[in-house]
Amino acid sequence: KGAAGARGDDTKTLKSAVLDWISPKGAAIQPPLHRNSKIDRGFNHELTGSLLCPAGLDWKDAETRENLRSGEMLVCGDQWPIFLYAHHTFDADDPWCGLLRSHLLVCAYKHVFTSPSSVDKEPKATRSGNARLHGMNSVTIASIAYVATQVRFAISSSSVFSRTDTTTDSETFYHSLLDLFEDPEESKEVDDLLTWWNRQVFPTSSAAKRPISANSALSKIRLKRLAIKQATDSNLISS
Repeated sequence: KGAAGARGDDTKTLKSAVLDWISPKGAAIQPPLHRNSKIDRGFNHELTGSLLCPAGLDWKDAETRENLRSGEMLVCGDQWPIFLYAHHTFDADDPWCGLLRSHLLVCAYKHVFTSPSSVDKEPKATRSGNARLHGMNSVTIASIAYVATQVRFAISSSSVFSRTDTTTDSETFYHSLLDLFEDPEESKEVDDLLTWWNRQVFPTSSAAKRPISANSALSKIRLKRLAIKQATDSNLISS
């Protein structure tokens, strides 16, 4: 119940806050998007549609756009949206490049796990908000997947966050990210990603200093610990 309540609060506050982060610099979103209604988001709007467009597809292509809007082209949870990537750029030859390093995700992470007021500020040594309440001093794989799931839902046109919602397919999306994170073959990339994230959010923590050597005993222990922690943290989505 506590996890579901926290998730509901995050869903509610992100619905409005996300519009500030995706607005063009020095300009308003055109046509305007309503803060309290989501019906005009998703593929119905040029801006949110371009962010939700699956990596590898071209939103600028009129036929692709129309197929996504009409629902003729169904997007499954494991078809990751371009907003997950830094500068919203996907390299088919190097799909790890920029993955889960977008400015939008960092803004949302700080909003949820440090405090809403920390989004526009440089990271500080002190911890505040949810991170301090939960004793967090480093970023976890489950928390990244959680925030990505919340942002994906926030810019979608779906009005209710539900495990069984086939339109957003949030549960599949969340677990597809965790599957990648927990794959031992991807441990070096995951370590690099976590180091990058800790530099953004907790720059003074030891986790932000340098990545752990791949295939070391420490990295194996940490992967096992993260897997156990994920099993607990996944209640954020499944509870």
